Amino acid sequence: MRILLDECVPRPLKRELKDYEVRTVVEMGWSGKKNGELLQLMKQQSFTILTTDQNLRYQQNLEQAGVAVIVLIASKNRLPDLMPLIPEARKVLNAIVPGKVIEVRLS
Repeated sequence: MRILLDECVPRPLKRELKDYEVRTVVEMGWSGKKNGELLQLMKQQSFTILTTDQNLRYQQNLEQAGVAVIVLIASKNRLPDLMPLIPEARKVLNAIVPGKVIEVRLS
């Protein structure tokens, strides 16, 4: 599985997903791309996006875009706050399909 870390996700989170092929938006040269264009690029390259942008699902038709989106929801967008979400995010990564949005948060 190919995972794209959105610009709003701390890059060190990549280390926690070593079992996957993980790239950042910056590494792909896609910094500053608008969401619609970014989604098209992701679809072309079969990426699932990992983001903290809770509004993405309301700004774009993700089902029509045909990309899988995992939204990490924590009190802050810092690595220590996102780390507890990684075990659940791994489960979701193994089950998510294109066109779906799944939110991962602490229960």
